Amino acid sequence: MRVNKAAGTVLGTLLFSSIAQAGITSTSHVYEVNGIAYEGYVAYNSNVEQTRGTVMIIHDWNGVDGYEIRRAEMLAAEGYTAFAVDLFGQGNQPQSMEENRQRTGELYADREEFRARLMGSLAQTSEIPGATDKVVVMGYCFGGAAVLEMARAGADTQGFVSFHGGLGLPEGQNYDSVTAPLLILHGSADPVSGMQDLASLLDALQEAGIEHHAQVYGGARHSYTVFGSGDYDLAADRASWSALQAFLARQLH
Repeated sequence: MRVNKAAGTVLGTLLFSSIAQAGITSTSHVYEVNGIAYEGYVAYNSNVEQTRGTVMIIHDWNGVDGYEIRRAEMLAAEGYTAFAVDLFGQGNQPQSMEENRQRTGELYADREEFRARLMGSLAQTSEIPGATDKVVVMGYCFGGAAVLEMARAGADTQGFVSFHGGLGLPEGQNYDSVTAPLLILHGSADPVSGMQDLASLLDALQEAGIEHHAQVYGGARHSYTVFGSGDYDLAADRASWSALQAFLARQLH
């Protein structure tokens, strides 16, 4: 979780500036799920003849903002088409910690609606500029938990990546319907989902016979990838980004 993703750091500013010079084309993308409008964000590299594949990004608990936009443009700079999806609705982004909890709590309490928004957003990947039929889904914090929800729901993708997500298994769910490999990237000092939760998740994936990979970053706390946050860990951020790149190259080849 994070309070202010838009603040960033000098490192983030320099990174953003270098990306802006790489021929990145970006635009908002409004779409509907069950008659409700949602507003996501698309980025792709106009300097490459063919995208390397599509990456769907699921936002943290305060919705799509500068953090997801930056990550989308980082992926576009690597040659992928990135689509940061919206699970809260156009014009319905949280404005406070209380609203963050409210929006995510509503989805956690209504798993059917949660999955409808996730699957509806996934269906939109075929409509975005530079789309491909191969998609990997990734997410941070709340988005990491949403990635696992999609996996359990049997979403048809080429892979799932959770960055410091909530790892608990909701009552009545299992991993029997997972269709693609999972990559779990987590900090050993995460107070939200600790090592016991990670071990339980890996046991469940092993029991279900699902291909899975995990990297644990010693001492990294919950929001270790979030530029400017108190939890930010440069070494863990760089290592997890490298792990993502290797996973994407393998699953979207």
